[in-house]
Amino acid sequence: MNKSSIRERINALREQINYHNRKYYVEDAPLISDYEYDQLTAKLKKLEKEYPELIVPESPTQRVGGEPAKEFKTVEHAVPMLSLDNTYSKEEIIDFDKRTRKGLDEDNIEYVVELKVDGLGVSLIYKNGLLIRGTTRGDGVRGEDVTGNLKTIRSVPLKININDVKLNLFEVRGEVYFNHLDFKKINLQREAVGEPLFANPRNAAAGSIRLLNPRITVLRPLKIFLYNLRSENNGLFNTHFEALKMLKTLGFRVNPNIALCKNLNEVFHQIDKWQEKRRSLNYDVDGLVVKVNAFSQQYVLGATSKHPRWAIAYKYPAEQTTTQVEDIMVQVGRTGSLTPVAKLKPVTLSGSTVARATLHNEDEIKRKDIRIGDMIAIEKGGEIIPKVLRVLFEKRSGNEKIFSMPKKCPVCSAGVYRPGGEAVLRCTGTACPAQLKERLQHFASRKAMDINHLGSQLIGQLVKKGMIKNFSDLYLLKQNDVAGLERMGGKSAKNLIEAINKSKKAGFNRLLFAFGIRHVGERAAYLLSNNFSSIKELKSASKEKIASIHEIGPKVCESIFYFFAEKKNVQVINKLEKLGVNMESILNKKQKNLLQGKQFVLTGTLTKYSRDEVKELIINAGGRVTSSVTKNTDYVLVGEKPGSKYEKAKTLNINIINEEAFEKISGLF
Repeated sequence: MNKSSIRERINALREQINYHNRKYYVEDAPLISDYEYDQLTAKLKKLEKEYPELIVPESPTQRVGGEPAKEFKTVEHAVPMLSLDNTYSKEEIIDFDKRTRKGLDEDNIEYVVELKVDGLGVSLIYKNGLLIRGTTRGDGVRGEDVTGNLKTIRSVPLKININDVKLNLFEVRGEVYFNHLDFKKINLQREAVGEPLFANPRNAAAGSIRLLNPRITVLRPLKIFLYNLRSENNGLFNTHFEALKMLKTLGFRVNPNIALCKNLNEVFHQIDKWQEKRRSLNYDVDGLVVKVNAFSQQYVLGATSKHPRWAIAYKYPAEQTTTQVEDIMVQVGRTGSLTPVAKLKPVTLSGSTVARATLHNEDEIKRKDIRIGDMIAIEKGGEIIPKVLRVLFEKRSGNEKIFSMPKKCPVCSAGVYRPGGEAVLRCTGTACPAQLKERLQHFASRKAMDINHLGSQLIGQLVKKGMIKNFSDLYLLKQNDVAGLERMGGKSAKNLIEAINKSKKAGFNRLLFAFGIRHVGERAAYLLSNNFSSIKELKSASKEKIASIHEIGPKVCESIFYFFAEKKNVQVINKLEKLGVNMESILNKKQKNLLQGKQFVLTGTLTKYSRDEVKELIINAGGRVTSSVTKNTDYVLVGEKPGSKYEKAKTLNINIINEEAFEKISGLF
C-alpha cells in the first residue's frame, strides 16, 4: 500500500470514528457496539503507530496526547465572559422585562429560556474547523488555557466540517458538568484511595478541568452542553435560537430543553414547569436563563461592567426544612476513614425522604456545635447530598448530648489516629472488616503480592463465608477449601493455591506495598526496602531514622509509625512470617544500588520481559522510569518498532540500549 492510499485509509477511519463519536456522545443514538467502535479505534492507532508522520492533532486518538502541564497559561477572552444577574422571584423577571422594553423602546420581544446547568463555564475557539484553544471562564476577562483537558471530553469535537457554512473563526461557550451517577462513582473512587470527597458535581467538574495532567482528566466522565455561538460572520444567523440550531447542526451537544417564548407568560410557564421537573434530570439544574432572542436587540441593550442587560438567571431557591438529630453514628469507609453521620427524624426534602446527613468530620461538628437531640435546618447541597446548615439553638431544651469521636474503630476496635494536616480520623487495623475486601484486593494486586486468579468476586466469597479475616488467612487456604466455591473447580482451586504459595517469595518491597499503609506507594516501599534489611528492622526503627531517608516525608513516616504501633497489625505480620512469607529484600546490595539515580524511558515492544517487569527491576535497583525523553534521561530501552521517543533520544545523544544491554547494566547477568 503506497503512502497516498495509507493517508486515505487513515482519514477514512478518522471520519468514521468522529461520526460514531457524534452519534454516541452528542446525539445519544449509537449505531455500533462498543466492541465495533474499539476495533475501529485500534485499527487507526495501529496505522498511526506505523506511520507517525501522518498523526495530526485533531485525530480522535490524540484526545490525550500531551504531557502534564506545570501550570496553566492565562488567556484574555476576545469578548468578556460576563456573569448573569440573578433573581429568585417572578417580580424581578417582570422588572427585567420592563427594563428591556424601555431600553429597546419596543414591545415585540422574544425570549429564549434555557436550563441553567450547574457546572463550569468554558470557551472553545475553532479556526478553519479545528479546535485550537479551550479556556475556563476565570474572572470573566481572563481564563486559564485548559485545551488539553477539554479535548478529553468526548462530546467536544476536535474537528468541525465547515464546508457548508462560512465559519472560519468562531467561539462556542458551554458548561462542563457531571451527571449524578458519574458523580457518585467518582466519589466512591476517591474514597477508595483515601482522597477527600467532592462536595457536589460542580466542584467535581471544576476540579477535573483544572487538573494539570490530562491523562487523569480523561478518566473522569465529564460532559458538556454548548449554549453560545459567536463568529466573525454572525450574518449567518440573526437570533440566538437560530445560533443554537447551528450549533446542533455543526455537531455540538446542545441541551434539548430549550423554549422560544413569545411573551412573558410563556416564560413564567417554563419557570413553573421546571420547578419540579428538573429533579427528574440526571444532572444539576439550579435555575433557568432568560435571554433576548434577537442579536440586534442584544446589541442595543449592551452590558454593564458585570452583566449583559439582555439576559437574566432565574434561580430556584434551595429547598430547606427542619428536623431533629436522633443520634450520631460513625461509619468506617473502605480506606479506614471514620465519618460521623447524623441519624435524623425522617423528613421530606426536594421530593425524597431524608433520614441521614453526613457531618463530614469532628471539626465540622465542633464548628457548628451539633449535638444529639438538636433541632437543625438542612438542605440538599448540589441537589444530592443532605447538608446540615445550622443548629436551631433557640429550640434547645438542655437535654442535648455532646458527641465525641471514638478512640477505637467502631468496627474492629483497632486504634484510630488523625494524620497531620487532615481532618479525618483513620482506623489502623489491616483486618478491619469494613476495609477487608479492598485491602485484600490491593494485597493480591500485580504490583503488590501478584496473586493471580484471586479476583474481587472470589475475595467477596471468601470474606462473606468468614474464610479470610486478615492477610495471613490467605496462606492457610487449602485446595479443598476453595474448590467448592462458586465458579471454582479443582483446577481453578489448584491454580489459586499455587499462586498464593508463589507470592510468599515476593519480598520486603512488594510486601510493604501490599500492606496498603496510607501514603506508602511503590516508590516509598522501594526506598524503605533499600534502607532497611527486613520488615522487622523497619518495625523497630525510630521515627527519626525513617524520616532521615531522602524522599520519605512526614506523612509517610507518621503512617508507618501508627501502622506498626497497632498490635493487631504486628500479630498478622508475625503470622505471615510463620507461614513462610518472605520479610526480607530479594535483592542483594549490589543490585539495590546499581541503577541509583538513573532515569529510563521505554519504547517499542519488549520480547524478553514485560514492561511491568522491567519497571520493577529498574525501581528495585534504584532507578526511575519516566514517560518522556529529556536531557535528564540516562537510558532509552528500545524494543521492536520503537516510536518517536527513539528518534528524540538519537537527537539528544541519549544512551540507547536493547534488552541484552539492559540485563548487563542492571546486574541480571
